[in-house]
Amino acid sequence: MIRLTSDGLLDLSMIETLVDTKTKLFAITAVSNVLGTINPIEQIVAKVKSINPQCFIVVDAAQAVPHMPVDVHAWGADAVAFSSHKMLGPSGMGALWAKKAVLEQMKPFMYGGDMIREVHETETIFNDVPHKFEAGTPFIEGAMGFGAAATYLKNIGMDEVREHEKEITAYALTALQKISGIKIVGPLDPNVKAGVIAFQLPYVHPHDIAEVVNEDNVCIRVGFHCAEPLHEYLGIGPTARASFYIYNDHDDVDALIAGLEKVEKLFK
Repeated sequence: MIRLTSDGLLDLSMIETLVDTKTKLFAITAVSNVLGTINPIEQIVAKVKSINPQCFIVVDAAQAVPHMPVDVHAWGADAVAFSSHKMLGPSGMGALWAKKAVLEQMKPFMYGGDMIREVHETETIFNDVPHKFEAGTPFIEGAMGFGAAATYLKNIGMDEVREHEKEITAYALTALQKISGIKIVGPLDPNVKAGVIAFQLPYVHPHDIAEVVNEDNVCIRVGFHCAEPLHEYLGIGPTARASFYIYNDHDDVDALIAGLEKVEKLFK
């Protein structure tokens, strides 16, 4: 695991100690769904490839693609994965981008109609990419919804999405730090942070925080956020997490703050 600096950023100097000529796979997330940290993927990929050009690099971009401009070619990774539901599309749908040469070498992981070109008793010829990986009847309605969501965000402009998110995150960080005893996990600089803020209050469990703010129709997520090893590494228990996107504004942040002030009165 790459060590974190005191401000929640990756200590990139550790790459040289983790990667060598025997390393086959390097996996990294573009944006942490707990810390909100935006990792410098292009720089990281270049460093890994300089040590081992044959190392396969895959990037989890589920938290990045919906929130900011992403250029997979500039990143230089071998594969990039992201999901639909995080970018206003239907659930149960996602995408894997990979270099064409990689996809052409990969064997299909599912078999069925349309993923083959020819089938004989002694030979099978697979279809071209991407059809080779689309066996059987596809999730047609999901793909249409995914495409509509991507078009919607593209029409808004991903630069605009990022600027809005950065502004509201900065507003939220300032407001949250006025809550007595709050501990914000991750960077406090909105320039290197996406629109998620994980935090703890020392006098109340995150589940109780969620229950109280929910009474005023404020929805937050609590627990380990599918990242329990990260919490263990940080030496902390579960956290509460507020998330912001294009449909949020200052009123939503103010409602969260009002809810946390209510938590403070009830439990402190």
